[in-house]
Amino acid sequence: MTDQTANDRLPDRLSTDPRSAYYDAEILSRDIGIRFKGVEKTNVEEYCVSEGWIRVAAGSAKDRHGNPLTIKLSGTVEPYFRTGG
Repeated sequence: MTDQTANDRLPDRLSTDPRSAYYDAEILSRDIGIRFKGVEKTNVEEYCVSEGWIRVAAGSAKDRHGNPLTIKLSGTVEPYFRTGG
């Protein structure tokens, strides 16, 4: 168990919205991938591994504040750091 292994752990829940309590700029600055039900997803706004869901943008629709509308999908969530090689 190295220090790098401890630093390479993703949180149980993470959001790309800076207003969220689950937003972490340091982690988001790294290249993160999300597998949902075994399929790579590139449009994930937020995820929660323990509860088994992701939020994805609903097309180009916006709410009355100009934020993207999201849809919550349930299933197996597997976040990971993409490697550069």
